[in-house]
Amino acid sequence: MRIIAIGDNVVDCYLDQGKYYPGGNCVNVAVNCMRAGAEEAGYIGIFATDDKAAHLKYVLDLEGIQYHLSRVVEGISGQPGVNLTEDGDRVFVGGPKNTVQHKVKIKLTPEDYQYLKGFDLCHTSCYSSLEEELPTLSQSINVSFDFSDKYDSAYLEKVCPHISHGFFSGAHLSEVELEQLIEELGKYNLETIGITRGAKPALFIHNGSKYYQEVYETEVVDTMGAGDSFIGGFLTNYYTTKDIPSALAFAAECASITCGFYGGFGYPKDIE
Repeated sequence: MRIIAIGDNVVDCYLDQGKYYPGGNCVNVAVNCMRAGAEEAGYIGIFATDDKAAHLKYVLDLEGIQYHLSRVVEGISGQPGVNLTEDGDRVFVGGPKNTVQHKVKIKLTPEDYQYLKGFDLCHTSCYSSLEEELPTLSQSINVSFDFSDKYDSAYLEKVCPHISHGFFSGAHLSEVELEQLIEELGKYNLETIGITRGAKPALFIHNGSKYYQEVYETEVVDTMGAGDSFIGGFLTNYYTTKDIPSALAFAAECASITCGFYGGFGYPKDIE
């Protein structure tokens, strides 16, 4: 299985620790796919020119993620502040609004599309400002998309016609709201709908069939990146086995492992 992630990278700044950790949905998914056994994982994003971008590139090299087609823009990296609750839940407390990803969007080029031919799947997210590229991108490769909790009707209408796999954060949804979301998504021809629900079982709908996956019990240190590791584990296993129950069980195991350490996938560095 070969996956290319296109979109966001950040460093998550843990204010209580005075440390930052590499992250961002697309970076996290690429790394977790590679750790889950993907044959290849690539990344295309926008890197800044600060020390935090240098650290991001350093850890991607260590994890075996190719990023040579990424753009480099003068400026600072995304660096949201993070506080942790006593239960290990992360609470974002804002960050600078003049980062390179606030200033620039990715415009895919013929060179990018030639590179994409070597992959089975592309993953992106609501944090990646790639929505305008989706109609053309989806003509070249299957697309996986993480909506997080951004799924009003207008946004779904814009994105869903161009993706194969949609992932949603639904921990805050009531049962009625959950059913309303499922009904809304039924308008679109998605191969996979995945709704994670915090400590509740994840709900997946694959070609019309429903599946539930219980959360693995684990000692929670930090939930940062757990959803991204669930996605990475699911996609890697599913594209390898084509077996939904197996992919969900593997994804839950991946997420539980991520909850056991700080950051999306480790590699802390002191905030200077």
